[in-house]
Amino acid sequence: MEYYTVIIKMIWLMLPAYLSNPAATLIVALTGAGRPIDNGKYIGKERIFGEGKTYKGLFFGIFFGIIVAIIQNLINNEFLNHIMPQFTFIPVITLPTGALLGDLVASFFKRRFGLKRGQPLPLIDQLDFVFGAWTLTYILSSGWFRENFTFLIIIIALILTPVFHLIFNIVGYKIGVKKEPW
Repeated sequence: MEYYTVIIKMIWLMLPAYLSNPAATLIVALTGAGRPIDNGKYIGKERIFGEGKTYKGLFFGIFFGIIVAIIQNLINNEFLNHIMPQFTFIPVITLPTGALLGDLVASFFKRRFGLKRGQPLPLIDQLDFVFGAWTLTYILSSGWFRENFTFLIIIIALILTPVFHLIFNIVGYKIGVKKEPW
């Protein structure tokens, strides 16, 4: 298999996870933050998750990722003659949900390390959502995960995701939906 086809397949598989987090950020930037998931509660001197993690962002991000996967299935069925992997019911939900939960877990640990909202934690910031999406999908649909996320696809995702993450964040910063470009 050519590397470019593996890269395209990896992007296809990761798109619901890749787009759920920016969708959450965008909806909050456009409509206001809403209620924080941690309800303003603290562990010690730090918030549990921080002001940036809201129910509105969480639910909209998951919803958007689910819609992305459904649209991908429609495109695959109608225009691509099933050349790309089909998302079954569980991965449609677990990829975006796991991505946002992975980001939430990373925020929890960043607060425990004393990092404020927006402060970088290299590699964790770029890969937390990937591991969240993969973990939840593997737990609830391990056969589908093993069939689609080959060793090569996983390695390419781990290499390219930080690059994609940086590009998305720079664009988000330039258009004003992110406060920092990382």
